[in-house]
Amino acid sequence: MFEDLTQRLDGVLRKMRGQTTISEENISESLREVRRALLEADVQLNVARDFVDRVRKKALGQNVLKSVQPGQQMVKVVHEEIVELLGGERVDLQLQGKTPAVILIAGLQGSGKTTFSAKLAKHLVKQGRKPLLIAADVYRPAAVEQLRVLGEQIDVPVFSIADEKNVPQIVKAGHAQARKDLRDVVIIDTAGRTHIDDELMQELEAIRDLVDPRETLLVLDAMTGQEALGVATEFDKRIALTGVILSKLDGDARGGAALSLRSVLGKPIKFVGVGEALDDLEPFHPDRMAQRILGMGDVLTLVEKAQEVYDEEQAADFERKVRRQSLTLEDFLDQLQAVRRMGPLNKVLGMVPGISPAALKTQVDPKRLDRVQGIVHSMTVQERRNPRVIDGSRRRRIAAGSGTSVQEVNQLLSQFDQMKKMMKGMTANPKSAARTATRAVAAGKGRMRYGGKRKRKRS
Repeated sequence: MFEDLTQRLDGVLRKMRGQTTISEENISESLREVRRALLEADVQLNVARDFVDRVRKKALGQNVLKSVQPGQQMVKVVHEEIVELLGGERVDLQLQGKTPAVILIAGLQGSGKTTFSAKLAKHLVKQGRKPLLIAADVYRPAAVEQLRVLGEQIDVPVFSIADEKNVPQIVKAGHAQARKDLRDVVIIDTAGRTHIDDELMQELEAIRDLVDPRETLLVLDAMTGQEALGVATEFDKRIALTGVILSKLDGDARGGAALSLRSVLGKPIKFVGVGEALDDLEPFHPDRMAQRILGMGDVLTLVEKAQEVYDEEQAADFERKVRRQSLTLEDFLDQLQAVRRMGPLNKVLGMVPGISPAALKTQVDPKRLDRVQGIVHSMTVQERRNPRVIDGSRRRRIAAGSGTSVQEVNQLLSQFDQMKKMMKGMTANPKSAARTATRAVAAGKGRMRYGGKRKRKRS
């Protein structure tokens, strides 16, 4: 979503990194570009103006003027202010107290409330909780059935009452069922409208007064632009929001609402939806999002995703093979499949520092990865474990067996050789791939965030 803004900011900050000193003149010139980039990204005018003023004030401070690397200090200042703009620190769900803790989900029709409710339930299950979903949208056709289907996919029960139109009655009965079944969290998927009206708000107020929710979360479509700010303000006035969810953050909208929301509403963004799959939900970390916006990647989230698809035994086994330089095409295939489980490749690459926004616009065709898998599966065990035996006739046989060309087989073998060469340069004694990545992040976190000593590739 922030690709255009990232490109614009990267261009501005690249110019600043080339400066030997920071002066009021070059700061003013750069900040005019920053302000223009924010406004084009649909950031509210007052928010953009205040942001630029804060950056100017900090950048002209004595500490920056005396800096050895003033350009890098400018990157640091911009990063810090974006983090502050997005809320400063991660705000978790507040579910302490008596059980079941109630989470009320609100939003306009089409914002993604039902899908988010299921995503949140799955997220809570991973944390060891036992949620219950209540289907309280009795107006939209098939809304109850949609939630029931999603609940079956994640093995979370869904409470509903057939032919019942009294929403508070459904919620009251569902809440009682959750206590009976010893469920510790209740997620209420409420109805939406195409616009805010008094009938919708009265129903939400009735639910709120009935169950006293611990969290009242508003789901906003990140692609609606500044209109989302007005919607959020109206909901907050009526039902006192505790947080906001931004859905469809993987879309191609400009993203200004996400940057303006905390400043205008004063409520934290707690989660972001980054895709349609039920795993495509990420806790919102202002510092990590700021890194993505500035093109610095998001290594911490990348490590967390890697840890979800790798267990300790797999990581240790892979690390031993790297040390012994005994990687095989079977290992190559395992790594490919693990990366695919982490999500679409362009999203994974978006978390890697140094990957340009332009490169991320190229969608990776899953069929190409399927062909790679087919090529490896068409090899014998001997060929997978010792690719050096694959001569011309074997390559033709593998290509025919996988429905690919000899050229594609050659490309795969070449990529495998490149991977082995890269692995030779890895640390000789890492505990595990995940731990090594985590130590690297911890050691270089300041440089990663602020661009301190990051090497730039010469064109």
